Amino acid sequence: MELTYQRYLKIEQLLDLQVVQSDPPEHDEYLFIVIHQVYELWFKILLQEFEKINRDFSSNDLFAAMLSFKRARTVMKTLVGQLDILETMTPMSFTSFRDRLDSASGFQSAQYREFEFLLGYKRAQLLNYQPEGSAERQRLEQRLNARSVVDHFYDFLKHQGVKIPKELRERNLQDASEPNEVIQDGLLSLYKSRPELTILFELMTDFDEGLQEWRYRHVKLVERTIGSKRGTGGSLGVDFLKYSLFLPCFPDLWAIRHKL
Repeated sequence: MELTYQRYLKIEQLLDLQVVQSDPPEHDEYLFIVIHQVYELWFKILLQEFEKINRDFSSNDLFAAMLSFKRARTVMKTLVGQLDILETMTPMSFTSFRDRLDSASGFQSAQYREFEFLLGYKRAQLLNYQPEGSAERQRLEQRLNARSVVDHFYDFLKHQGVKIPKELRERNLQDASEPNEVIQDGLLSLYKSRPELTILFELMTDFDEGLQEWRYRHVKLVERTIGSKRGTGGSLGVDFLKYSLFLPCFPDLWAIRHKL
């Protein structure tokens, strides 16, 4: 059978995936579903890009890592842009079908939690939001026990002559990444002596800023839509989202800005 655009992209199956819960169907529920399905597709791309970045860092492939960070930053801009579309939905429009979401919540997005764990923002307690024995929980457990992009970044820095402290080389992989003064001193030295690495470090900072921008826009969207209400599925809503609002992925890069 000849391969066509429709068959290659499985368009028919794709367009059958938007199943609303409201009856009669609420107009904006279709938009809500499509936006979140597209988010999950972008999360899949980001996971693939950062898995590649991990390999690039550990193999000391500077330019490959730079290209992937540029792509990841561009994806983050797209995620922010999608919020502009979602904000065309009024609070009353969302309320018209919100109760039909029952226990479903974006808080349960396993891919986004994978993404956070991969970046080094690990919190073992979040495993409890995935059913015991489920494929999603198994993936999160693997991410929790695997080296993060920060750990692979240490490999890259070691290639550049930075001494990696023992406590970082032997740390518990289930712990969230923390800033370190020895790493900061090494980064500062590389900033001043290796201009090609400066480009990478700035791309990493660009991505980090983009992720924080997305978090902020997401918080404001939720706040303008549901105010102080608890989120769907029993999630904590705005208060929980605000907690991680400005947490950086690469705190050491931010810690030295005043010394550059």
